Amino acid sequence: MSRFQVVSGKGGTGKTTVAAALALALAAEGRRTLLVEVEGRQGIAQLFGSDALPYEERKIAVAPGGGEVYALAIDAERALLDYLQMFYKLGSAGRALKKLGAIDFATTIAPGVRDVLLTGKACEAVRRKDKQGRFVYDHVIMDAPPTGRITRFLNVNDEVAGLAKIGPIHNQAQAVMRVLKSPQTAVHLVTLLEEMPVQETADGIAELRAAQLPVGSVFVNMVRPHLLDEDALRTAAGGRRKEIAKTLTRAGVTGSAALVRPLVAQAAEHAERVGLEREQRAVLAGLGLPTAELPLMGDGVDLAALHDLATELRKQGAGEEGDA
Repeated sequence: MSRFQVVSGKGGTGKTTVAAALALALAAEGRRTLLVEVEGRQGIAQLFGSDALPYEERKIAVAPGGGEVYALAIDAERALLDYLQMFYKLGSAGRALKKLGAIDFATTIAPGVRDVLLTGKACEAVRRKDKQGRFVYDHVIMDAPPTGRITRFLNVNDEVAGLAKIGPIHNQAQAVMRVLKSPQTAVHLVTLLEEMPVQETADGIAELRAAQLPVGSVFVNMVRPHLLDEDALRTAAGGRRKEIAKTLTRAGVTGSAALVRPLVAQAAEHAERVGLEREQRAVLAGLGLPTAELPLMGDGVDLAALHDLATELRKQGAGEEGDA
């Protein structure tokens, strides 16, 4: 199983929730995972009910079996200061550049620099080993940018490596791309059973494959239960009001005639939704990737709900390889 798990998805599909649940699932049975945030939204802290995450790795949860989930909010400016110290030994000079505004300029204006720093910091955590030569984290999970820009975000190091032919920047970009384009990495996409998110997922997978980035699984989030069996769905879809009224009367329901119209309308709406969801499932099946479904959490997502989602992911073999 890939050690670097990147989670992307169209806005509104719940990719941060899925990334957090995946981190818990992969931390089961004594493993250690690092959940990384790169968009500065502090969404991870909100889900786990913790204070805003600093620019340091902090334990935020314990998984079943004693596993641990750590979290890190990567800040591009701080990452650049680390980079300057690591490759150019500019500790105090780097801090002086920050005071002059040069660091802010580099991370907001210079093309691609921000993404290089964010992906580079995450890949460093993937490669890091302790004194005994063991990986510090069994898995690193990134709550990545949305589907529309995930390929460019992950592939920006290729562009930088092409511009800088030699030196530390070139070597750093090459090292990052060796991780991102290897079996160590899997890029997962989160979707809903709706036409637009599914289409964006299909387009995103095509872009990732064209860039030779390893695609993992598709996570279908917020799946609503089917309330009617197949016979009831056919009845609802056909609008057979008389049959429904007779059934209600036989069941002893008074005023059944008045109930029929709203019941038929609701049932027909449910039958239509089920039909549309089946169409989208067929589209997803055609992508040829492992798929996991997560239920809609009606009361919202808190830490308890995250553990429930993590359990569901474990049952379905979360994080299995797709193209990787």
